[in-house]
Amino acid sequence: LRRSATPPPRTAAPAAPDTAVAAAQLPTVTVQSEAPGETATGHVAGNVARRSATATKTDTPILETPQSLSVVTADRIEAMGALTLRDALGYTPGVGVAPYGADSRYDWITVRGFDAYSPGFYLDGLPLRNNGNFGVWKTDNYGAERIELLRGPASVLYGQGNPGGVVNVVSKRPTEEPVRELQLQLGDHQRRQVAADFSGALNADGTLLYRLTGVARDAKLPDGRMPDDYQYIAPAFTWQPSADTRLTLLTQFSRTRAGTYTRTAPAYGSLLPTAAGTRIPADLYLSDPTLNRFHHEQQMVGYQFEHRIDGTWTVRQNLRGAHLDLDYRQVSPDAFITVDPDNPRDPANFRTLSRSLFSSRERTSAFALDNQIEGDLRLGDWRHQLIAGLDHQRTRVDQVSRSGGTAPSLDLAAPFYGGGPTEPAPPYLDGINRLTQTGLYVQDQMKWRDRWVFNLGGRYDWAETTNDDRGSATRTTVKDHKATGRAGVVYLMDGGWAPYAGYTQSFLPTNTVDPATGQPFAPETARQYEVGIRYQPPGRRQNFSAAVFDLRRNNYISYDAITFLPQQRGQLSVRGLELEATAELMPRLNLVGSYTFMPRAVVTQSVNPSEIGRQASAVPRHRLSLWVDYRFDNGVRVGLGARYNGSTRGEGERAPAPVPAYTLYDALLGYDLGRWNLALNVRNLSNRSAISNCTSFACYYVAPRSVVASATYRF
Repeated sequence: LRRSATPPPRTAAPAAPDTAVAAAQLPTVTVQSEAPGETATGHVAGNVARRSATATKTDTPILETPQSLSVVTADRIEAMGALTLRDALGYTPGVGVAPYGADSRYDWITVRGFDAYSPGFYLDGLPLRNNGNFGVWKTDNYGAERIELLRGPASVLYGQGNPGGVVNVVSKRPTEEPVRELQLQLGDHQRRQVAADFSGALNADGTLLYRLTGVARDAKLPDGRMPDDYQYIAPAFTWQPSADTRLTLLTQFSRTRAGTYTRTAPAYGSLLPTAAGTRIPADLYLSDPTLNRFHHEQQMVGYQFEHRIDGTWTVRQNLRGAHLDLDYRQVSPDAFITVDPDNPRDPANFRTLSRSLFSSRERTSAFALDNQIEGDLRLGDWRHQLIAGLDHQRTRVDQVSRSGGTAPSLDLAAPFYGGGPTEPAPPYLDGINRLTQTGLYVQDQMKWRDRWVFNLGGRYDWAETTNDDRGSATRTTVKDHKATGRAGVVYLMDGGWAPYAGYTQSFLPTNTVDPATGQPFAPETARQYEVGIRYQPPGRRQNFSAAVFDLRRNNYISYDAITFLPQQRGQLSVRGLELEATAELMPRLNLVGSYTFMPRAVVTQSVNPSEIGRQASAVPRHRLSLWVDYRFDNGVRVGLGARYNGSTRGEGERAPAPVPAYTLYDALLGYDLGRWNLALNVRNLSNRSAISNCTSFACYYVAPRSVVASATYRF
């Protein structure tokens, strides 16, 4: 299906003698060429993608995008052995992939210093909205064609969201070219996994296509006593009755039966020794495998429809309905039990940990719809790629959560799990939360003389959040509306260089009422200025980029240190530099690298004077990552990666001491036998027990080493 998007790149023809003046005004321009047939949603051979739709909702060359954007392809996910979404994003700039250390439940990440997981990721351009609950939507790396990260505010196209950026997972879709793949994985922690991916035509004329992707895993979590079982299946079908019309049905269903694995420990006893000079062994599991439970099921059904009316106008409609069930219970370590208060240095005071029980049962339903009309117009030397849309989303969460229940204590010298009674606490949250958002947006991508690209966009949103509290039999409703904008410019230079500048905005409803007035607080807002440059050498599979940005979050709610009442006087300021390289340096030699320098991510306004000037989150000044892999002529493939995370002062600079910098190493050893591909991937090669972050009372260790061997057969 031919999209109404940028036509195939071309080189301007030499001017005739009688048009010499015009030729002087219109110099020859070499426009970068993409791989044959590359689209914003299709498969990319290798690591280097040239097109994306996440930043503009149109199939656009990345070189013409006035905002930082990274694309992690399926081939890169496979080469690095990335098992989770945050594994896949571990080599991209601006991303913190372990703000709370190892976590088998969620893909916690931060982007440019802000949480990117709690608001929710995106799947195929539609939101997977989280309302601050624990039953959050999951994505599957094997079912992804690519994972894209747009850094910076993006409300113009997506509505409410945090200012750090948007993570959009693009699903594998039906293809005319047959795909037949079987994969077997064996790994540590008794990991046994099979996966399959099949695609092709269902009839002779190719108007009906299918794709079936599935995963089944039987494994243990790293503690060795809890299950980590998982099933995923994603049937998809495409009907294309003509070159102008396409309807794709996208579905996926997943089921997780697992415990919960985190590596949380008291700050005194991990980051620093206790008063008795002791430390808790980093590999000692402080929760309880006999009590922990994470049962998660989700179903998603949706479609993407596209019809080209004529050579100018195209209409699209994307829709998805989804449902999620969660049954979650976890024991968490609290504090040491003091047995000799008169002797604070007595080692017996640091032998036993008290623990508490948390649980949550949730049922979530979600609906998302995005209607678009796109026009491709030419007016003289100008080409306009217009898009206008109306999107709508609804989320309903029925949640009963309990915190602070009693659980048996843990003797660190002789740990025993499963002993002693448990008693759940009364619900601290028992009710139904509903979120509704409707937005109107318009965007114009204007190209002048194949040199200048301008992007202008605007949006208006209406949002409503309703909380029904069953305990108090009360209802709270917060309504917000907000306009946001965006502007950017790119200059396409000779030789594949493209400097750009951009301004973007975002908003996020607070869902909080001002106790002084009884009225809801205004939405949080953010704005960002960004200047950068991209380089794509002609004829090579290489992308290089550099960007500096100034990001400010306003109307941030902080709580008075004396009254503990919310007040809207907060402001956060983040500034930084990001460098990224994704390149095939020579045949069979691939490089992926990034560097992030973030000297400023601080609170600039707050009702608590002690917060002003502090780092708002655990953001290091320096992050650096580098991955290199090479395939020899005989099919042997080797790869090595390093991820450096600089020192921080912990969450809100509340850690009792600086959290040390650390470096983790990843490795690949593979053998390509044609139809067979064998690989051994190791993450955290040295099995380092580094601390990723701390609060004033707890610290979080990174995930331990994982070893996975895979055999993939393509036929």
